[in-house]
Amino acid sequence: MPIFGSSAVQASVFWGVLGFGGLVAVGVGQFAVRRWRDEAELKPILPKAQYITQDTEDSLQLNTLESLLGHYSFLIRDISAKIICDRAINDGSSLEILLWGITNPDYNERLKNLKALAITTCPESLKQLHCWKAYTALVRSLELSLDPEQPPLDDPDWDECQLRDITEKLCLMFISQLIGNYKPDLLIKAKFVEKWLAKQNWGPEEKRADNFIQYMRHKSNRITDIVHIIRETTLGQEALINAGLFHRDRDNELVDEGTMMGNASDRFAFILDLSVGRARSVEQSAEEQRLRHRHREAMVLNDGSRPFNSDDIFQREPELGSPS
Repeated sequence: MPIFGSSAVQASVFWGVLGFGGLVAVGVGQFAVRRWRDEAELKPILPKAQYITQDTEDSLQLNTLESLLGHYSFLIRDISAKIICDRAINDGSSLEILLWGITNPDYNERLKNLKALAITTCPESLKQLHCWKAYTALVRSLELSLDPEQPPLDDPDWDECQLRDITEKLCLMFISQLIGNYKPDLLIKAKFVEKWLAKQNWGPEEKRADNFIQYMRHKSNRITDIVHIIRETTLGQEALINAGLFHRDRDNELVDEGTMMGNASDRFAFILDLSVGRARSVEQSAEEQRLRHRHREAMVLNDGSRPFNSDDIFQREPELGSPS
């Protein structure tokens, strides 16, 4: 009997050791297979960030940049275009060619060079155009763009600036940006007022100053922005006076009606009062103004389950003794 008992114990120990060994073998096998799988996996290679240095940019030839402009990647095309534009605006000979081109009497050539100049110019390179050659070229280009059949600028409700020729709008864009960042002295000395502004169709001689003042008061465009900057200088005022567009005793008339009437909400309230035929009483004190706003306060409660009507509006009850 003890012999059989000892054999049973030995058998159970044997099978226990065998089972444990099997589990260990399976675990080791799974670990080995998993590690082999991870090592055999082909992971995608992440692109490294590469930056174009100035030396690399300068080493690119024009034929290389021309081929990159036709690349399928928008990013590469954009970088190539920026490199070409930077080279053009910083190259004195290229800039002079463009400035000469915008003064070409041929309309198509002038437009082509103006577009090229607009593409190559950015806020950082705008300083390259702050020179005598650039101002005289822009004024000459405007002078060549004059419309001999331009209708009189005597309608206060019609702003023709957006309908002007593209060559005029591009020149005015450059001039507006230049004198917005620098003083307008070079523009005035380039005779912008005499060669272009005074040659606009301001109507008959006796109405020129009136139409010009009316234009400045009722319009808000690049032309009025440029004139306002010019008018702030003594040299600009003298140029406007000599052109017959401005008189010192009428300086306050050049202020636009929006400034005279206050902000947009005040103008709207003023027009609304006039349209219903009543004049708003002047509020004498801050307390009266507070009460007026208090009476206008209301709450609208509607959860969207029914049509909106007047029963959904809840207003404050008027206080006793307060003005209605």
